[in-house]
Amino acid sequence: MIDVNLIKTNTEYVKNALMKKGYDVDFTEYLEWDRQRRQSVAEVEALKAERNKVSAEIPKLKKEGKDVTEIFARMRQIGDDIAQGDANLAELGDKINEFLYALPNLPDEDLVAGDKENNVVIDVYGSKPEFGFTPQNHVDLCTRLHMIDYERGVKLSGGGFWLYRDRGAILEWALLNFFVSEHLSDGFEFILPPHQLGYNCGLGSGQFPKFSEEVYWLDCDEDRKKNRFMLPTAETALVNLYANEIIDEKLLPMKFFAYTPCYRKEAGSYRSEERGMIRGHQFNKVEMVEITKPDQSKAAFEELVGKACRLMQKLGLHYRLSKLAAGDCSASMARTYDIEVWLPSIGIYKEVSSVSNSNDYQARRNNTKYREKESGKNFFVHTLNGSGLATSRLLPAIVEQYQNADGSVTVPEVLRKFTGFDVIE
Repeated sequence: MIDVNLIKTNTEYVKNALMKKGYDVDFTEYLEWDRQRRQSVAEVEALKAERNKVSAEIPKLKKEGKDVTEIFARMRQIGDDIAQGDANLAELGDKINEFLYALPNLPDEDLVAGDKENNVVIDVYGSKPEFGFTPQNHVDLCTRLHMIDYERGVKLSGGGFWLYRDRGAILEWALLNFFVSEHLSDGFEFILPPHQLGYNCGLGSGQFPKFSEEVYWLDCDEDRKKNRFMLPTAETALVNLYANEIIDEKLLPMKFFAYTPCYRKEAGSYRSEERGMIRGHQFNKVEMVEITKPDQSKAAFEELVGKACRLMQKLGLHYRLSKLAAGDCSASMARTYDIEVWLPSIGIYKEVSSVSNSNDYQARRNNTKYREKESGKNFFVHTLNGSGLATSRLLPAIVEQYQNADGSVTVPEVLRKFTGFDVIE
């Protein structure tokens, strides 16, 4: 959520910043609602003060034998007016919250406006692999090597699903074990969160209400706020761990990572580059999250970017690092860097990790603060997240970049202690 004081004191700045994300907003109605709310609060508080004052005088007047009929009539009127005022405040509050929760985050000032056409590649690791033979695509390789069963995945669950088999399953699990071991060695706390979350988690992370139709809902209540959904990413759980809490300053920064499957209603595509495991409704991911003080935020972002890049480098995969333009950042994020792996068969890069900083946007939505020791005051934390890493595009990239002329696939060296074999053939 955007700081409401910033909206009220520097409306044009907020409006122009959101335009960099392609979001055109008119604050006129919101500012009028806010004015009415403040006026209503003052009126209700004045009525309550009058009621308290008169209530204290009634026993005295009765003791003096004075007629209090008119006073009781006034008290009833005050009660009715307070009830009406509270109802008006609730209605205004709902309008204001609905408006504020729909606003995307402000992009950092150094981000350029526009969508993905304005993304900038800031680093490239390695070079595109060259083959002395005609390389195969990952779908054919994984099928022939009995690593992935696409046909039976569809049989079990429909389009957008697959199942891992034999050495494909072992390679997938080796990737996850590798990521876990790396994050543990870096001092991050390992968390296995619930896969079913309440509406408050989607709201607090900034994915709701805008993207509420992109998750799998479990309950049938018409009021979505009473329902649970399958987590689309562990970030949705991790950034809400300390919702409505005040964290001791000395505990920051907090560093977490979690392994979960991720469940998403992908719209899908019939383009050739979306074949196989490139886009699906369920995939495995290790997610990193940091909760920091504002002055730790920049360093935390660089740390998460560095960690994700090192994982790719240890896997020996050719990739590029891109800084996203404001309009290509997700609604909740102030800045994002994407790590994109090279897929030789289709000649394009595909994102395998997004590292993002929401600044205090998520913390304002889920009310996560820390107490500053020196002043004793409470401030909103910053929350950051990054994939570390998602596997559904990594495994195809490994298979394609590490394929051999005889149709076998060499296992990256860092994974061999987890697989127990060096080659898949």
